[in-house]
Amino acid sequence: MSLPPNDALGQAVLANLRHTFVQYKTLADRALAQIQPAEWLYNPAPGANSAAVIVQHMVGNLRSRFTDFLTTDGEKPDRRRDQEFEEPNAPAETYVPALREQWEAAWRILFDLLNTLQPDDLLSTVTIRGEAHTALAALERQVAHYSYHVGQLVQLGKLLRGADWQNLSVPRGQSENFTQQVQQRANPKPSSIV
Repeated sequence: MSLPPNDALGQAVLANLRHTFVQYKTLADRALAQIQPAEWLYNPAPGANSAAVIVQHMVGNLRSRFTDFLTTDGEKPDRRRDQEFEEPNAPAETYVPALREQWEAAWRILFDLLNTLQPDDLLSTVTIRGEAHTALAALERQVAHYSYHVGQLVQLGKLLRGADWQNLSVPRGQSENFTQQVQQRANPKPSSIV
């Protein structure tokens, strides 16, 4: 088996990264949709983070890492990371809608970047806090980082909703049925004409 040309491989890598980021954003959005605005401020334990704090942090990270991704350090000088971990003191009814707008705008920075990156860009050197990475490594680093925080949002939603939680993946006890459905979609049986 021969390897595809670098351009085809790079395009496949970029498409896969975009798909993965979309999946994690969608998972986070579906979890956040099950959390009431006042519950965004719920902190489950000392030293833990509320949904609002996790979202604040992800917004700050997305903006910092992906604004001028190929030309400036990923830790922007105007970022105030420590403040991202402070609980909001504004009422949830006004704070959460504003935070949701910031969330969408921050993800848009990433998706706009992914729409413009070219395969050759993946091996470009970018820095985060002065440390050199390939663009590919920096993107993979953020996939891992965001998956961690999305998992926290899902766990918070489960804690808050309890039995009312709407499952976001394969429900317990349904793995076999789910696998069969996936296989049927992947390999549909030809319909018989009578």
